[in-house]
Amino acid sequence: MSERNPRTAIVTGASRGIGAAVATRLAADGFQVVLNYSSDPTPAEALARQLEHAGRRALPVKADVSDPQAVRYLFDAAEATFGGTDVLINNAGVMAMTSIAETDDATFTRQVEVNLRGTFNTLREASTRLRAGGRIVNFSSSTVGLRQPLYGVYVATKAAVEALTSVLAKELRGRSITVNAIAPGPTATDLFFQGKSQEMIDRATLATPLGRLGHPEDIAAAVAFLVGPDGGWINGQTLRANGGLV
Repeated sequence: MSERNPRTAIVTGASRGIGAAVATRLAADGFQVVLNYSSDPTPAEALARQLEHAGRRALPVKADVSDPQAVRYLFDAAEATFGGTDVLINNAGVMAMTSIAETDDATFTRQVEVNLRGTFNTLREASTRLRAGGRIVNFSSSTVGLRQPLYGVYVATKAAVEALTSVLAKELRGRSITVNAIAPGPTATDLFFQGKSQEMIDRATLATPLGRLGHPEDIAAAVAFLVGPDGGWINGQTLRANGGLV
């Protein structure tokens, strides 16, 4: 990628955890990054300042991905500041661990709205606005394959994301845009630790053959591969970045 003609990446949910690690990695690789957040601007603005101090260009933008109008504004902001969008990273997500029987309507709706509808909204917008040769990386989860108790609704939303990934890769034929998904395993983020006992954390750590939790930077490296020059022949796939967890 030429520094004279840098590419632009939108990273949803970019203010913390995996999203922040992905944005930081892409900025280091030469991308201009749009740091999407949904509520508190402080972490996204701090990350933007950090990246700009390192000589990179970053733009924090508030947008609720479950709102189609907000998603249009997100792409408009990228276009107004950087001239357009080349890469979309659909990282924003929520998770609630409850059994199917005990999941109330609000908990169900929130996960569907952010994880599934939010991904759909950004994919629909990207389908017409991403520049030729672009890359899309959606976020699934390795829980889709494990199908453990208490993850029912979350798994359902992420399985749907994998289906959207495969379909859109075919629908964008002729534009040299790849569409893939990353399915992280247990990764040391606030989202993973939320609601888990130490016993559950230890069990997840020991379940991976590598004997540790993933780090956000591990996932960011996988994303960087898919959007970089070496990932151009990977399309319509889900990469399970989980340390061998099966």
